[in-house]
Amino acid sequence: RSPPAWLKVSAKEVEAQVAKFAKKGLSPSQIGVILRDSHAIAQVKSVTGNKILRLLKKAGLAPALPEDLYHLIKKAVAVRKHLDKNRKDKDAKFRLILIESRVHRLARYYKRTRQLPD
Repeated sequence: RSPPAWLKVSAKEVEAQVAKFAKKGLSPSQIGVILRDSHAIAQVKSVTGNKILRLLKKAGLAPALPEDLYHLIKKAVAVRKHLDKNRKDKDAKFRLILIESRVHRLARYYKRTRQLPD
């Protein structure tokens, strides 16, 4: 896909904005939302030819953990903390098992694709 004709932003400018937001500590999806909502850049890939995460990797600013795995781990920690206070919550215990199995499945995928160290 090509960028819209009315978009007058160069690829270099978009790459600079992505790097600037990453240095502020924003995740790739947060960067995409800001560029879409505030800067009228619907798809970074259509402007630059690369996705946000690839731009970050090229600049050496990519997060150590993939974003989806990070958020699953964060959710599992929150449920575990909830279970410390509410030991009888059987549903939360069941959901924790489901979340942790998703974490392990995703970690296995990332190890297989060499995005995580073994």
